[in-house]
Amino acid sequence: MQQHHQWLEKLPGRFGTMRPLKAAFILLLALWCFLLVVFYLFPGVDLAASRAFFHQAACSGDAPAGSICGSFPISGDAVLGLLREAIFYLPIILGLTLIYRLIIVWSHHGATYDKALASRLLAGLVALIIGPGLLVNSVLKEISHRPRPRNTDLFGGDLTFVPAGDFSGACQSNCSFVSGEAAGAGWLFCYAIFLVPERFRILLMPPLIALSLASPAMRLAYGGHYLSDIILGWLASLVIFTGCLYIFTRKEHVSPLRETT
Repeated sequence: MQQHHQWLEKLPGRFGTMRPLKAAFILLLALWCFLLVVFYLFPGVDLAASRAFFHQAACSGDAPAGSICGSFPISGDAVLGLLREAIFYLPIILGLTLIYRLIIVWSHHGATYDKALASRLLAGLVALIIGPGLLVNSVLKEISHRPRPRNTDLFGGDLTFVPAGDFSGACQSNCSFVSGEAAGAGWLFCYAIFLVPERFRILLMPPLIALSLASPAMRLAYGGHYLSDIILGWLASLVIFTGCLYIFTRKEHVSPLRETT
């Protein structure tokens, strides 16, 4: 696995001597903060992305003058709706499989106990709870107050648009910043990279990665979230996952990407 980390050794300063996961965590966190500033300063990026999926229609006669009416037609697709439901529950299902795998690992003792594997599985489970579970769905979505695109007066709703990082919106709960489903999809991506057992990687990694990218795209197309919501939600899980993985495996002398059973 050494070849996967050689690019880190070429980074300037202390990054070249850091453990790969620690360097990845710092770089991903810096990228998250940078993108948040970009989306805050240039809100037109969010608006342009959402307009690409919005279909404007004539307003009814009782609509106030100057109103924008219409919908996000893709949101009515039944097949995509079923796919969205499946992807939504997939991280939860895989989280339960991590618990099962942990129980199996912890049932071994002595020479058969794989401490490194237990650490990685526990890191993945903690990342799922802290990231999509607590930070995104229980904290950010409840305090950000950012209305979803379909709820704003720019896309057929009645609330005022606010940029990413602006907590002055009129949404009261389950708000747009950041996307919970995108956060779950980001965790799914990390699961595919770090936690799929070696013998299943060829079979499972490609579809899991594809689903982890499809889910955020659907949230944008549905008018449920802005581009910033899905990118920052997805990326937040990568930040938390790499941070947890570094904390739980920092005393190991082997790559955390080695074969899992």
